[in-house]
Amino acid sequence: MSVSRRTLLATATGAAVAGGSATPAAAAPDPHALRAAADYAVEKLRTVAPTVTAFPVGTRFEKWTYSQNGDWVGGFWPGTLWMAWLHTGDDAFRTWALDSARKLAPRQYDTGTHDLGFLFTPSWVTAWRLTGDETWRTGALRAADSLVRRYNPRGRFIRAWGALADPKNAGRVIIDTMMNLDLLAFASRETGDARYLDIAVEHARTARRVFPRPDGSTPHVYDFDPDTGAPIGPGTVQGYSPDSCWSRGQAWGIYGFTTMYRRTGEREFLATARGLADFAVRALGPDHVPVWDYRAPQQPYDIKDASAGAIMACGLLDLARVSGRASYREVALRLLTALAETCLTRNSARAEAVVARCTRNRPNEDGVEISLPYADYYLLEGILRVLRPHDLDRAIDLSSVG
Repeated sequence: MSVSRRTLLATATGAAVAGGSATPAAAAPDPHALRAAADYAVEKLRTVAPTVTAFPVGTRFEKWTYSQNGDWVGGFWPGTLWMAWLHTGDDAFRTWALDSARKLAPRQYDTGTHDLGFLFTPSWVTAWRLTGDETWRTGALRAADSLVRRYNPRGRFIRAWGALADPKNAGRVIIDTMMNLDLLAFASRETGDARYLDIAVEHARTARRVFPRPDGSTPHVYDFDPDTGAPIGPGTVQGYSPDSCWSRGQAWGIYGFTTMYRRTGEREFLATARGLADFAVRALGPDHVPVWDYRAPQQPYDIKDASAGAIMACGLLDLARVSGRASYREVALRLLTALAETCLTRNSARAEAVVARCTRNRPNEDGVEISLPYADYYLLEGILRVLRPHDLDRAIDLSSVG
């Protein structure tokens, strides 16, 4: 008799449950631990970067596997190198960051993905901010032009997946897209053309309307009729079920809605970010490393996703700053401390990444307990938010409207 993957997910029990072991409490926030983690990260990068010729997408047997065009994650490797440069001032990281970012040049014309923010914000926009070289600004603006072509004015959303002419998934929206909207905000600020930000705002308003549940949790996917814009309903690809809450998606939402509040001053976006954050904070276990899905049946004794913790920490630090709520910063510091003390690759001489215990796509059994490039990037971004906020502001612009 065959057993579906989702059945396996529903019936599996973790070793911690069987053994009755308690989840360890997270250590108190420790700035020394954060600095040591950043130092470890940059030394790892210094060793590995000279051997990297494409874009890391995930590890296999602790070694990076690569995409030649960057897939959706290509911006994170140059972005991580920029974070290392800000932390150290070592121009080798600057050179590696620029060399890597140049390889993304063909993607500025890619209208087949919503991930242009992930690709160009940590790489080309950051390069423009840190170097002043007009080439990077021009390319990022071209990428924004490609992204706005995916906007559906009937449903007021940016389509997530598929070529523009492909009817499959034409009405599909995912929570991740919130993180791509800042590329459009950048384009409006640089050009004075409000159209880019207007599209970002309309998408965020649509996402605010359909994604958050009353308790602040979110599904991964929401579908619309692409022809009429009528809502169809929630779904999932990365999460356990349409009714569950995929932790990395929740983190994208926290960070993305906070950013949109900073760029627009719309209080509804701040309220949404807080609602999502409050749910995620309540869902964390005592060890402060998120499980891959907050509502999968095995949680809290489930597979972890350290990348969700790193992203969430960045979002909470930003949210604490704009909301004045110190409790969000406290949780963010505990998240970063937990990652620094329990999720780094320090115990492996062969590991090429910095952060372990990540999960890419649990339902497809793809990339379970591996390293992922965005975990490394957001860990360093989060630590720099704490240790070097003024330097980080140079790279990613932490300013708010008003």
